[in-house]
Amino acid sequence: MLAGFRSFAKSPFAVLLFGLLIVSFAIFGISDVFKGPRGSGVIDAGSREMSAQDFKLRFDNYRKEIERRNGEPMTPDQAVERGVDKQIVQELALQESIAAAIAKMGVVPSDKLIAKTVHEQMSSLPPGQRPFDPITGKFDSKLYAALLAQNNLTPQAYEASLRDEIAQAHFFSAVADGLKAPRIYAALQAAYGLEARDVAAFAVNPASVEKPAPPTDAQLMAFMKENADRLTRPETRVLSIMRVSAKALEPTVTLNPAEVQKAFDFRKDSLAKPETRSLIQIVAPDAKTAATISQRLARGEDPATVAKAYGKSPVALIDKPKSALPDRKVADAAFSLAVGQVSGPINGELGVSVVKVTKVTPGVVATLDSVRPEIEAEVRAQTAQSKAYDQTQAYQDAHDAGADLVAAASKAGAMVVTTAPITAQGADQMGQPAAGLTPEMIKTAFGLPQGGESDLIELGKGEYYAVKVEKVVPAAMPPLAEIKPQLTAVWMGQEMGKRLKAKADALAARVKKGESLEAVAASAQSNVQRVPGLSRQNAQQHMGLGPAFLGAAFDAKPNEVFTARAGQQGEAYVVAKLEAVHAAPTNDVARYAVLAQAQAANGLMRDLGEASRAAAKAQLKTKTNLTLARQAIGVDTDALAKAEAAKSGKKAD
Repeated sequence: MLAGFRSFAKSPFAVLLFGLLIVSFAIFGISDVFKGPRGSGVIDAGSREMSAQDFKLRFDNYRKEIERRNGEPMTPDQAVERGVDKQIVQELALQESIAAAIAKMGVVPSDKLIAKTVHEQMSSLPPGQRPFDPITGKFDSKLYAALLAQNNLTPQAYEASLRDEIAQAHFFSAVADGLKAPRIYAALQAAYGLEARDVAAFAVNPASVEKPAPPTDAQLMAFMKENADRLTRPETRVLSIMRVSAKALEPTVTLNPAEVQKAFDFRKDSLAKPETRSLIQIVAPDAKTAATISQRLARGEDPATVAKAYGKSPVALIDKPKSALPDRKVADAAFSLAVGQVSGPINGELGVSVVKVTKVTPGVVATLDSVRPEIEAEVRAQTAQSKAYDQTQAYQDAHDAGADLVAAASKAGAMVVTTAPITAQGADQMGQPAAGLTPEMIKTAFGLPQGGESDLIELGKGEYYAVKVEKVVPAAMPPLAEIKPQLTAVWMGQEMGKRLKAKADALAARVKKGESLEAVAASAQSNVQRVPGLSRQNAQQHMGLGPAFLGAAFDAKPNEVFTARAGQQGEAYVVAKLEAVHAAPTNDVARYAVLAQAQAANGLMRDLGEASRAAAKAQLKTKTNLTLARQAIGVDTDALAKAEAAKSGKKAD
């Protein structure tokens, strides 16, 4: 089965399918193996259930990825407003459904396969990150658990994800192995893509249309109401941010030589480099044989040849300190020899052996001067962190005594910055990111009322902050006077567009009644332009015509007259006629069908994958709990329900 899987992994089907699976798992994560009572989770799919805690982890992973891509924070409330929470719940419901369905079919990877896969994956990590004992080279379960914990995972959860991935890969590889898209699929795609169309069109001359008069204030007010969603400015807040920063305090630190010496003395042993040795070790069956091996090595014979003569293989240990050698007696012997010397038989803790030293690298004793910059940087950072902590204590004492954030910061000598109005996305009124604000600060600020102050919050490594909301500016539309010139320009543009469309429709009606396209174009002070051989395959070469025009041209029937916007921004209106449709040449269709066979199969496999997930969800009658999902990510569902009810009431009125 694994052989078949490896073969499938090289196929074009796998590239598409695994891409979907990997993106899905990377964004949303994996299922929790610790299950609560049935029916108490966000998702209930057959034998699987996703807890609220597990959903929160998936949501946080997704949110971090979105924030990384967009460069701005996204609060849970914003996620609900944009429908992101629903999308994640539905995607996870599909994931859980197909995983449960495949497990129900009996496709369950063995523990041995999971262990092997974990070992292979961990071995592929960079050397400093692999969870293996540096001395024995054995897999270290504690290091493994610590590595996963850095990514908010447990070994059980991680291995559950592997089980799901392998099961789905095996299942879909079996499907793909038996799948061959009919050639007619590719042939139909070829006929569709290579069909050619001859289109003639002329643009409506703006000079032939009467320009609209400037709008009245009443018309602009009505226009503003129609576009309230687009014109309403979001809520903004003016914040006072109290910052205590050890990093900012470092330049003010005066180093105490005694403290530097003390820090060096504490780290002296760890900074020194121990003597290392490279050696060849040959394990012997008994002391007599070991003596013979020692003699042959001393005469300069090749270690591999000597070891082979006794059914053994030499073990090369390269640049190892004494502490890294597992057998204490072998280590004592090896570190008593000079380069090139061979030991006698060593009755070690792990058997009888002989060693030959091939290289000695003397140890280096650390001196303060050799590591002074490093030690001084550490002392400076620690001293600055201590000063920062003292500042926070002074701030907290003053704040507890009744001083507000600004006054308490002044008594502590801490820095306070008052921002311009910012949005919940951390942008100023010009839409630019506000400097010096972290997503955590913004989230804290938008969880407070006007005049509210946060507790002192620690960011780590001597960094602290507190926030005060000085002013809340509710979401509202700007006054007409402030945006009248821009609004007038937009209104005039839209009104002109309506008139151009009406003119285009009237001109098209004349062509439909029998007048020639050229005659109607001439009457509108325009000229007919022709686009022969337009096809879906070469449409990219005609993008200057605009997506709206191209879409209308491909939707039209032979000899049909139509109107459409044209240009990249849809800035013009045209009257057009589809003069002819040419079927794709048979030879071209055949050639293209062969080339597109893999693409057709990929498309079919993708559709089957999506259909399989949807079918699994329907068959298992998967249930989702959107309210619990929202509560898990910190949304006040009661307040949300009231707001939605109030909004519905307004619409009803």
